[in-house]
Amino acid sequence: MQDVPHDPLIGSTVDNRYLVLSKVARGGMSTVYLATDIRLNRNIALKILHPHLAMDDAFIERLKREAWSAASLSHPHVVQIHDHGVSTEHAYLVLEYIHGQTLRDLINARGPMTPRQALQLLDPIVEGLAAAHGAGLVHRDVKPENVLLDTNNWVKIGDFGLSRAVTTTTNTAPLMGTVGYIAPELVTGSGGDARSDIYSAGIILYELLTGSQPFEGDVSFAVAMAHVRDEVPRPSAAIPGLPAEMDELVSYMCAKDPDNRPANGSALLEDLRHIRSTLTPAELDSGGAFAEGTGAGFAGQDGAECQLADSEYPTTVLDRGYDHDATSAQASSRSTSADMTTLIPTHTHPTSVLPGGRALYVEEPAEPAPLSKQQKRTEAKALAKSAAIPVKKLGPAHPRRRAAIWITVVAVLAVLLAYAGWFLALGPGALTTVPEVHNKTVAQAQASLHAEGFDKISTTDVYDESVAVGLVVNTDPANGASQRRFLGVTLMVSKGPVMYSVPDLGGKTLADAKVSLVNAHLDVGPVTEAYDAKVPAGTVVSQDPASGLEFRGGTKINLVVSKGPQPIAVPSVVGKTSGDAQAAIKAVGLLAVVAPEQVNSATVPAGAIVAQSPESGELPPGSSITLTVSKGPKMVMVPDVVGKQVGAATAQLKALGFDVQVKNLLGGFFGTVRFQDPQGVNAPEGSTVTLQVI
Repeated sequence: MQDVPHDPLIGSTVDNRYLVLSKVARGGMSTVYLATDIRLNRNIALKILHPHLAMDDAFIERLKREAWSAASLSHPHVVQIHDHGVSTEHAYLVLEYIHGQTLRDLINARGPMTPRQALQLLDPIVEGLAAAHGAGLVHRDVKPENVLLDTNNWVKIGDFGLSRAVTTTTNTAPLMGTVGYIAPELVTGSGGDARSDIYSAGIILYELLTGSQPFEGDVSFAVAMAHVRDEVPRPSAAIPGLPAEMDELVSYMCAKDPDNRPANGSALLEDLRHIRSTLTPAELDSGGAFAEGTGAGFAGQDGAECQLADSEYPTTVLDRGYDHDATSAQASSRSTSADMTTLIPTHTHPTSVLPGGRALYVEEPAEPAPLSKQQKRTEAKALAKSAAIPVKKLGPAHPRRRAAIWITVVAVLAVLLAYAGWFLALGPGALTTVPEVHNKTVAQAQASLHAEGFDKISTTDVYDESVAVGLVVNTDPANGASQRRFLGVTLMVSKGPVMYSVPDLGGKTLADAKVSLVNAHLDVGPVTEAYDAKVPAGTVVSQDPASGLEFRGGTKINLVVSKGPQPIAVPSVVGKTSGDAQAAIKAVGLLAVVAPEQVNSATVPAGAIVAQSPESGELPPGSSITLTVSKGPKMVMVPDVVGKQVGAATAQLKALGFDVQVKNLLGGFFGTVRFQDPQGVNAPEGSTVTLQVI
C-alpha cells in the first residue's frame, strides 16, 4: 500500500490568520483547503495559488483587481470572496465555504433530467450570471465543476475573478477552461464577453437534458475545435420526446456567432422563465431518467426547495419571493418544509411581476362542469324556497334610535374621511418630491427638506471620492422620488475618500515593498536605482511620499532602490615603481597585491611594475589588483662569431635574442666577421651586438 504524502500546509497558519485544516481539491491553478478564519472564528475555503502563478507579479496585480471586482458582487447564487493576500510564501484567495457537492456530482448520479428539473437547476445559475454581468464581470469558465450545491441544495457559482485573471496572464488563455464547455470565440482567440458564459451555460443545459456533453473525445484539442466547427446537436436527438422549445433554447444559447446569442444573463433569464411558464406539465416532465420517485431537492431563484423527481407528488404553490437578507432563514425553512416540492406549480400562469423580474404564480380555479336540465330545475326550486323564508322577525321598531345611531356613524366616518383626506393631501402623509441637495451643507440640505415639509431628517456618514467632507452626497430616497412627509429623509454626508496610510518601506527588498503596498491598497510608482555605500543592493533607500501620510487607494508610491556601493575605475600603474604603484591603487580605495614571483622584461627596469590584473574596467570598493614586478632584462652570454660568415653569425645572435648591427670594412667583399662588440661576455637580452665584416 502506497503512503499518501503529507501536505506541509495542513496544520499551519497562513498570514497569521487562516488555520489550514484539510485539503479539499487540487486544480490546474490552485489547491483548495478547508481552513478556519481565526479572527472571525468561521470556516472558509482557502485557495492557494500554484507557485508559478504566485511568482508572476503581473498576474498577482491582475488577480488583486479581479478579486476586488468579484468581492463587490454580493448575490445569493454566487460564492462570496472574503479576502485575498500575498505573503512571502503564498498568494491566496479566501472564499465562502460551501459544504455539499458540485453540479458534476449531481449529473453523474442522476443522468438525464426532465425539462422541469433541468430548467429549475439552470435558473439560479443564470440568475447568478445575470448579477455578475450587470456588475461588469465575466466568468469565462462556467462548467458543472464550478456550480456548487450546499447541504440544503442551494445553488452557487464559484471561481469568479480567478479564471479571468489567469486568462489575461497566459498565452494559452482560450483553453484555460474545460474544453467541453468552452465558447468558440475563446478557442479562436477572438476574445470573450458575457455571451461566452451564455454558450457554456447552454452546454450545461444540453448535458442536464441528455446526461452527456455534445462533444466528447480523448484529445482536448479535437473537442475544442468541434465547438468551433460543428453545431451543437438537438437534445431531442439523444432523448426522444423532449419538447421542441428545449432544442430551440439550446440552439439559441449555443449559437456559433455570439451576436446570435442572448446578450447577457439578464436577457437569457427573461427568456428562460418565459419558456418555462409556457410549457405544459406533460412537456415539463418529458424525457429524463428519473421521472418517477423522489430525489434530493435544490433551492432555486425564489427561495423554494426544488425536488428533482417529484412527478408523483401534488404541486404546491409558494407565496413568497426571494429575500436577499433572509438567505439563512430560508435555507433552514427549506430543509424542514414538507410541501415545498417544486419551483413551477402545475397549471399556473404569471399574474404579476415581483421586484427583480420574478413572476408570481397562482393556480387558476377549475372551470365548473355544466349542469344538466334536472340539476338546473332543482337549483331553481331551492332558490325560490329560500327567497320565501323571512330573514328577520316582524315587530315594533325604534326609528328615532336608529336614526341617531346612523347620524353618529355618518358623522364619525365624515370626520375620519376628512382627517384622512387632509393627512394624505396636505398633512404629514402627503406625497412630496425629495429636493436636490447634492453638494450642499447639512444645514442647507435640512432647510430645503423642511421647506418641502419633511421634519424627520437623519444623517449617515459615507465615503465619497468626489464630494468634499461635510457636504451631502445623496439622499435616501434619492432626489426626485416621491415620499410621504412623515416617513422622513436620510442625508448621506461625505466623509471624503477612503484614505490609506503609507507604510514604511525603508530597508525592505523591492519584492517585500511591493507586497506591503498591495496590502495597504496602494500601488508601486516609478522605481529608480542609486548607488549607496551603506544600503545593500536591491533594498529600498527612500520613498516618496514618506511613510505615515494618508492617500486614496491606488496612489503610486515612488521608490529609490540601492545599487550597492559605486564601483571604482581601475588605475594603470604599469611602469611605475612598486611603491608608487601600490600608493596609487590604495588612494582610489582598492587593494594592491604584489605577486610573489618577479619576471624579466627587456623594456621595464628592475623594480618597476611590468603587469597588473585587471588592467582596466571597474571594481567594487576594496577589491584587489595583482601587481607583477620586473627583474629587468635577462642576461645572455654573447657567443664569439668572429671568422664566421655574416649570415650565420647574425642568425645565431638573433636566436639568442640580440639585435645585430652589421658594419662593412673595405666593402665587406668576403662577408666574414672580422670584429664584434661585445664578445664573450653577458649582455642584456635584446641588446645590440655590432659585427664588422670584411
